[in-house]
Amino acid sequence: MQKKLKLWDAIMLVMGSMIGSGIFIVSSDIMRNLGSGWWLAIVWIITGVMTVAAAISYGELSAIFPKAGGQYVYLKEIFGRRIGFLYGWGLFSVIQTGTIAAVAVAFGKFTAYLIPALNNAQPIFQQGEFKITFIQILAIVVIMLLTFINTKGVESGKFLQNLFTGSKILALIGIIVAGIFFVSNSYLSENFSGGLNAFNNLEKDSLGNFLQTGWKSVSGLTLFGGIASAMVGAVFSSVAWESVTFVSGEIENPKKNVVRSMIFGTSAVMVLYLAVNMVYLSTLSRDQIAFAADDRVAVSSALAIFGNTGTLIIALLVMISTFGCNNGLILSGARVFQTMSKDGMFFKSASENNKNQVPENALWMQGVWASVLCLSGQYGNLLDMISFVIVLFYMITVFGVIYLRFKKPELERPYKTWLYPVTPLVYLVIGTAFCVLLLFFKTQYTWPGLLLVLIGLPIYYFINSSKKDV
Repeated sequence: MQKKLKLWDAIMLVMGSMIGSGIFIVSSDIMRNLGSGWWLAIVWIITGVMTVAAAISYGELSAIFPKAGGQYVYLKEIFGRRIGFLYGWGLFSVIQTGTIAAVAVAFGKFTAYLIPALNNAQPIFQQGEFKITFIQILAIVVIMLLTFINTKGVESGKFLQNLFTGSKILALIGIIVAGIFFVSNSYLSENFSGGLNAFNNLEKDSLGNFLQTGWKSVSGLTLFGGIASAMVGAVFSSVAWESVTFVSGEIENPKKNVVRSMIFGTSAVMVLYLAVNMVYLSTLSRDQIAFAADDRVAVSSALAIFGNTGTLIIALLVMISTFGCNNGLILSGARVFQTMSKDGMFFKSASENNKNQVPENALWMQGVWASVLCLSGQYGNLLDMISFVIVLFYMITVFGVIYLRFKKPELERPYKTWLYPVTPLVYLVIGTAFCVLLLFFKTQYTWPGLLLVLIGLPIYYFINSSKKDV
C-alpha cells in the first residue's frame, strides 16, 4: 500500500471520526440520569480517561503490528482467527456500517432545519411503522457520494477529511469562546451548586414525553446505574478513534505515527467535549439541558448565545461534523474488510485494489449495507444494543497488551504503553464496571448486541469448514 497519510492526516482522521453528532445531543440524557453539573462533568471526564487510556494501550499494539486492518489484526494475531473474525463480523454487520448509517441520517435531519420541506414531506413509502422518507434517501445519497469519492484514491478522502475536520474544530472552538465569554446570564454557579448530590428524571407521560417535575434524589447502587446509563451516550460520542489503525498500511512511519495520532487526537477531542459541556452548563439551566427539544441541547445553547440564528449555526455545524465524520468512517472501515478478505474470511473480491490503489469493492460493499441500514430505520436501536459489545472488544484488545507482555516478552516493541501496567488496568477496571452495571441495570443494551456478534460463530465455522471463498 502507498504511504500517503502523514501524521497530521492521521490526527485529523482520529478527531474527524470521533466528532459526529453525539456531542450535540447526548448531554441531555446524561443530565436526566444524574441531574447535576458536577456529575455531567464527571461522566465526560471518566469517558475521557477511558478513551485516552485505551488509545495509549492500543499504541503498543499498533507499533508491533503496523498493518492495515488495525484492531482486527491485533485480535487475530493475539487471540486467534475466531476472535478476529467475530470482531470483523460485528464491525461489518453493525458497528461500522450502523454508525455510518446513523451519522448519515443525523446529517439528513439537520439538513431539514435548513430545508423545512424535507421535514414536512410525506413518506415516500409507508407500510405500518416501516417508512422510507426523503431524509433517509438523502442519507443514502451522502453515503454513496462519500464512498464514490473515496474510490478515487486516498488523497481524495484525505482532502475531505482534513477540510471538514478542521472546519468543525474551528467552529467548536468558536462556540466555546462565545459560550464562556459572551453570555450575559450564566447558569454555571447554579448548575454546580448541588455538589455531588445526584438526581434523575426519567418519568414519562402517556405520550412518551418526560415529566419535568419528576426529579428524584438517587444514591448507592441506583447512582451507579445512573452513571452507567449516562455513559452510554458519552462512550458512543467517543468511539471510532481506532479507525486510524485500520489504515495503518497507508500511514507514513506507522510504528510511531499511529500511536501519536491516537493519543494526540483523542486527548484533543476529549478536551473539546468537556469545554463544550461547560458551555451547556453556562448557557442553560438543569431543566433546559435535560429537556431540550429532541435532546438537541446544542441548539438550545446556541439560541442562548446567538439568538434566533443559533439554530442555523448549529444545523450547519452538525452537517459539517457528520459529513466529515462519515468520510473518516467510510475511508477506514473498508480496509478492515479488505484485510479479512485476504485472510479468507470475507468476500474474495473485497481484497482487490482498483487503479487508484484503494479497496473499491470493499468500499461499495460497506456503503451498500450501510444504506440498507438507513432504510431499515433500525440503525439507532442497533447502536444502542451494541454499546456493550464495543466496550467489550476494546477491553479484549487492551487486555491483549498485558497478555502479550507475558506470552511474548521477546517481541520488538518500538513503543511501550506509558505507565504500564497502570494505563491498561485503568481502562479494564472502568470498562468492567461499565459493562457489569449495564448488565445489571440496562439489559437491553447488552444481550441483543452480544447475540448479534455471536451469530458470527456459525458463519466462521462454515467459512473454515467449507474451504471456499466467501
